[in-house]
Amino acid sequence: MPGRARRGLAARGQMTVELAVVVPAAIVVALIVLNLMWFVEACAAFDQAALDAVVAHGVSPAGEQEGSAAVAQVTAALERAMGREGTCEVEVSAQVVSGGGEAAPLVVSPFLTRYTCTLVYRPWPRLLRMPGVTYEAPLALRHERELVVDRYRPGVVV
Repeated sequence: MPGRARRGLAARGQMTVELAVVVPAAIVVALIVLNLMWFVEACAAFDQAALDAVVAHGVSPAGEQEGSAAVAQVTAALERAMGREGTCEVEVSAQVVSGGGEAAPLVVSPFLTRYTCTLVYRPWPRLLRMPGVTYEAPLALRHERELVVDRYRPGVVV
């Protein structure tokens, strides 16, 4: 009988050790899956918001008709549409699309502009501090969306 009771206590101790090893790994896997789900959802929302923002603000910006004003308005519209402060950052750039030289086919419009909208997603939690240990997420996920429009003819989207 005393040997049987001793084996029962050893089995319970082994289960506690196994639980102490498995729970942190399960929490890390759950955080990775959660962040990937949030990233996929943010990409889907960003794709739609980028199209809407470029067509609405990039084609014919309100106020000054400059490329920098259009980029600022597209950036502001995307940040409002995303609404995820802290985890998502938005970058927008614009460049003029050239004809491409002699071998290029006939260009429809000489005023084509390529808007590149970039979503930078930083995983949650970004910073984790415990006594003696500080963990900062080492990476950021990037997602890009490009759209070519004619800045002076609102109906032309390439």
